Amino acid sequence: MVNAIKGLFISCDVPMAQFIVNLNASMPASERFIVHMLDPTHMFVQPHVTEMIRSKIGEFRDQNSYEKPQ
Repeated sequence: MVNAIKGLFISCDVPMAQFIVNLNASMPASERFIVHMLDPTHMFVQPHVTEMIRSKIGEFRDQNSYEKPQ
């Protein structure tokens, strides 16, 4: 018998994948969202975390952006 799980497929570069893996690891065990790491740049996650991942990536990019002083 086949078991199917609804989820979200994420494809990204290795540094962003590591950011998402670390974000997942920082959550309590009951809230972890990565269902399966397919390879270093592809993962399958629970669908309800889409907006949370996007917002955390946005915060990360904002913190690591350079703005030229005026």
